[in-house]
Amino acid sequence: MSKKRPDGLLIGVNDKVSYPKAIGLGLQHVLAMDLYIAPIIIAGLLSLSTENTSFFVQMCFLATGIATLIQTGFGLKLPVVQGPSYVPIGAIAAIGGKLGLGAIVGSLIPGAILIALLGYPMKIFAKTVRKIVPPLVGGTVIIIVGIALMPVGLNNIYFAEGTIGQNVIVASIASAVLVVCMVLGKRLPRFGSFFRLVSVILAIVAGSIAASFFNPIDFSPVKDAAWIALPTLMPFGKPVFDIGAIITMMLVYLIILLETTGTWFVVSQITDEELDEKRLNRASFGEGLGCFIGSLFGSTPLTGYSSNAGLLAITGVGSRMVIMASGVILVLIGFIPKLSAVIICIPEAVINGIFGIVCVAIVTNGMKIIQPIIIDDRNMIVIGVPILLTIAVTVLPKEVLTTVPDWANYLLSSGIAVGALATVLLNLLIPKDKTAPQARPAEAAE
Repeated sequence: MSKKRPDGLLIGVNDKVSYPKAIGLGLQHVLAMDLYIAPIIIAGLLSLSTENTSFFVQMCFLATGIATLIQTGFGLKLPVVQGPSYVPIGAIAAIGGKLGLGAIVGSLIPGAILIALLGYPMKIFAKTVRKIVPPLVGGTVIIIVGIALMPVGLNNIYFAEGTIGQNVIVASIASAVLVVCMVLGKRLPRFGSFFRLVSVILAIVAGSIAASFFNPIDFSPVKDAAWIALPTLMPFGKPVFDIGAIITMMLVYLIILLETTGTWFVVSQITDEELDEKRLNRASFGEGLGCFIGSLFGSTPLTGYSSNAGLLAITGVGSRMVIMASGVILVLIGFIPKLSAVIICIPEAVINGIFGIVCVAIVTNGMKIIQPIIIDDRNMIVIGVPILLTIAVTVLPKEVLTTVPDWANYLLSSGIAVGALATVLLNLLIPKDKTAPQARPAEAAE
């Protein structure tokens, strides 16, 4: 007997989808991603040339596609899109600036192998997660992910090319169209599923048209880009293995793994698929393998993209086949620079207007997990203090980071990492009242 599909999904995890439909729905995930932003920031910090920056972004598209296929195909086996993490930006810039590009590659490879080994053959990742990440922690981490990403989207609207007023209008139109499509998806019995399925593409088109009224969209990068560019192994030189850089990046990888585990909880909640030990260990192995292959092609460390997990809730499409189609599209983009140039031409305010609604979807899915839990004084602290710390780190002035040790700099560069770590520690350290009920009766929670 097939498993009942969750109420919020139009297409289940293992539902069959026609190839044209899978490509169309998969394209939404690709268009809504801001995966080129982190590589561009890193390229700027490393003072890469325009040509090397373009190639770097292209390799990140390629690595993202390969890692997505690995994770969705035989790793986690859930609809998770991989993408460059923001967590290691400071560490990569510091290592590259002091030791050169070869040391970046040399530091990425051992860390990726460590993450893979934690899943297989060591099989300790799942046991660790089971012990330290109960529903209270998992739900709080999901809320933290959404809250930490909100300022990222808003800042990318405020500081995008053009005036703040114009960018806010464009972002508002894109997000409004997305919200209208979501509402119509629930209200119209005959055509509702259509609006939900194509909601992201409609929002991107509407936002881009609105943006063109203020400033014509510049498609010159598409004209200048080559049609075909083949990837090369170790494009930035042979790896240099520096023990300090390796240890630093291993710490960063563990923080990224904590971040991506939050994304897995989001996807598990939306799709109603259990994160059992076998699946979690496969996920850790898939994460490490994807990062390892990416490092060989000159990409940055990859993580499960929370924004794409939020899109699952918005569109109601939880199909692995659709996400694998996204992976194939990303791989093709990695070989065809003109395609990556088209995506980069989408106005930043449009992408981040959609991104804001996605963050809201992530937060509400976290709330669903903790809803049945009784919020006593202990649980209030476990939930509330990490959220406070996440916001504190998110608004922390960047100048402060230059005054702390490197390891603290890397940790404080990610509100998600700080909040998630605080949630785990508080849950372990604060004793539970074993005489008090831990959850409401099922009827009360409904």
